[in-house]
Amino acid sequence: MRKPKGEYAIQTVINAVRLLEAFRDEQELGVTELSRRMGLHKNNVFRLLATLEQKHYIEQSADTERYRLGVAALELGQSFARNRTLLDRAAAFLRELARRTGESAHLGVMRDFEVVHLAGQQTDQAVTAGLRLGRRLPLHCTALGKVLLGCSPEEAREAFDRAMVSDGQLAKRTDSTILDAHKFFEHLRGVAVRGFALDLGECDAGLGCAAAPVFDGDGALVAALSVSGPLFRLDEQRLLDEVAPLVTEMGERLSRDLGAPG
Repeated sequence: MRKPKGEYAIQTVINAVRLLEAFRDEQELGVTELSRRMGLHKNNVFRLLATLEQKHYIEQSADTERYRLGVAALELGQSFARNRTLLDRAAAFLRELARRTGESAHLGVMRDFEVVHLAGQQTDQAVTAGLRLGRRLPLHCTALGKVLLGCSPEEAREAFDRAMVSDGQLAKRTDSTILDAHKFFEHLRGVAVRGFALDLGECDAGLGCAAAPVFDGDGALVAALSVSGPLFRLDEQRLLDEVAPLVTEMGERLSRDLGAPG
């Protein structure tokens, strides 16, 4: 019989969360006040504050020596709000992509030089590309990854080169994967110009995909939309003639919904 999740809880983590929550309606708090509110010894409160300060979720005022929420707390909250808005607004576009193409549609973001699939929509085709919700895949051999890297600022590609390229080569997934780093970065320049990317069996043999970027109200790249399916239905010609223009259109419409300039 499975134990209740509460039995797996770690008290120190619970106390750290309680400490952060104490600042919900307070700009600054001292160790003594936090100790009283939380019912913890001052030494325990200080250790929690020191740990959270190291990760920038808490900072200490130089003027008052009291504590307040740090910049990491703001960044985390902004990330939540941004992703919820993105997911909520993307759902209708994923459904439309799947309906109009008869293939699987995904929304992906870039995390640690990988594509993370945040959401998806599947059709009832007998043979289809399965949903990849939560799955991570390489950037260099996926249409989503090429768009997320190719349409990002140059600094992102330079960081990818330093972190992921070994001896001028990229990791092989299939016989179609672009392995030469020079050719790959040249390929990305084409992606940036066209505003979409294709994957012709480069990540999974026999699977084709087209993807396009999504921008927010600040004009920053926040995600990419894709349509994927077996290459016997989504060959290069259909991807270029039908799917890529549609994915690009949906990406532009979602971007406008997120406040991006027309």
